[in-house]
Amino acid sequence: MGALVTLELLPDSPALELPWIITFGPLNDDEEWEPVVCGPYERAHAMALAESVVADEELMAVVEPLQPHVTVDQIRGDIAAARLAVEVDSEPDFADDDYLMNGHEETVVAGPTEPPSPEQIRAGFAHIAARLTG
Repeated sequence: MGALVTLELLPDSPALELPWIITFGPLNDDEEWEPVVCGPYERAHAMALAESVVADEELMAVVEPLQPHVTVDQIRGDIAAARLAVEVDSEPDFADDDYLMNGHEETVVAGPTEPPSPEQIRAGFAHIAARLTG
């Protein structure tokens, strides 16, 4: 069984409405391969897909919001914040980071979950596109 890492968010967190991505990678240091990034998905779909994949395999899945930045300054601001977090502490304190919109990291032990159907995922893509362009 693998592990799933995501943000624990308040029910009204704006991050819940963002598109989400999943990064799959090795669970332990014995394996070396490039992580696989999938998405964007709606959060519920990303969580269900990640849980389904890691339920039967020794993998790590990180489910996180995708920031749809529209300016170079927004991107540079996040890069600066990430660099500063590493300088201040070897592991950033996500609970105090405005970038993650009042969330913090939690590790979830994944169990068997029914993944969304391809039709549900496509409908989620349409919802994400509408939010990003609306």
